[in-house]
Formats: sequence, C-alpha cells, structure tokens
Amino acid sequence: MNLALVGYGKMGRMLDGLAPEYGLTVTARLDAGDEITRDSLQGASVAIEFSSADAVPANVEKLASLGIDIVEGTTGWLEQLPAVKASIERHGTALVWSPNFSIGVNVFSRIVTEAARLLQNESAYEAWAWEIHHSAKKDAPSGTLLKLVEDMKHAGYRRAIDVSSSRAGATPGTHEIGFDSQADTITLRHTARSRDGFARGALKAAQWIKGRKGFHEFHEVLFS
Repeated sequence: MNLALVGYGKMGRMLDGLAPEYGLTVTARLDAGDEITRDSLQGASVAIEFSSADAVPANVEKLASLGIDIVEGTTGWLEQLPAVKASIERHGTALVWSPNFSIGVNVFSRIVTEAARLLQNESAYEAWAWEIHHSAKKDAPSGTLLKLVEDMKHAGYRRAIDVSSSRAGATPGTHEIGFDSQADTITLRHTARSRDGFARGALKAAQWIKGRKGFHEFHEVLFS
C-alpha cells in the first residue's frame, strides 16, 4: 500500500524509516502548512496522522473526503470525537484511533482493567493513576492515562481515582496505576524506552485497515 505521513516531526521521520518493513511505500510527507490534496497525497490509500490536536478534525475531513483511510495517532482532540466519527461515516472510509499505539501499553491496559475489576468491591483499596512525559508534550494528563482511568471505571471500579501528571526531561512516557490499602500496595507500571513502539503499532494498524470501513480502536487490531 502507498502511505501518506501527515505530520513530519520526530514520529513522522521514524514512521518513514520503518514503513518498508511493513510493506508500505511512503509517497507523501506533509507537515504543518502543507495542503492535503489528491495531488499532494501522491497516490496514497492510507494516511498516518501525527499532527496537532487542533488540526485533527480538518485533516480527517479532508482525508476522508478523498477516500483515504486514516490511522490517527494525535492526542488531545477527544472533545471533537463526534465530528471526527461523522466525517468517517459520511465519506464511507475507515479510521483506527488510539491514545497510544504501543502494543505493550495496550496489553498493560488489559492488565489494569482486570485489576480494577477484581478490586471493584474491595473498599479497602484506593487507587491512583500517574504519568510522566517529556517536557515538550502539551496535553496533561496524557490521553493514555485518561483512557486507562476510563477503562478502570468501565470495569466496575466506582471509587475515586487520584489522577496526576508530570512533565520533565526527555522521557518518552511512563504510566502507573496503583491500588493501596492498610495491608498492602499493588503497583502496575509501563515504561516506554523510545518512540519505536508507537511507530510500529501505527504501521501495524495501517496494514490492518485495508478493506475495512468505520471507526475503530487499536485494541481491535491487536485482540479481535
């Protein structure tokens, strides 16, 4: 498949280098200020979008109107989710979204969900959710942490969850979920070493999306 990269920062350049391993040919590299047109996409059938939160709705609408399937890796735009879904449905294309395309993080989410389910009726255990990312990351808490908290609630954990974030240095990302009681503490943690895991997950989603329609989440790529 031919692939367009929408957003050509550090992640875009990493995707560019790894794409051939996944049978994908990068035909377009678009950054902020570049117009999304049929000509600029150079025959791409799928786009991976890592741009800015405020650009997501317009980029998705334009790509979908051109019949391009989308892997959406930008975070911080979830208040625009209804508009993004509507664009995909209106144009009959497909989109895979995740706050985090790391395979490890998605497995971690399953573990956190199961822990929350097992402790939902154990009132002695209080919970916290914490993350740290590099100082250039704009959204806090991260989309990944918010999704983990949402997963805990959906699993039946109805008590308060203390949520906090830190921004410092160059760390790619650490997410921690904990449960504490007078008797003991359970700590679950995922630490990313580099952006490599995020890039490989997005490329895996780009392979998977071919021939599909509608709005999907990355866990479907991994577990369905």
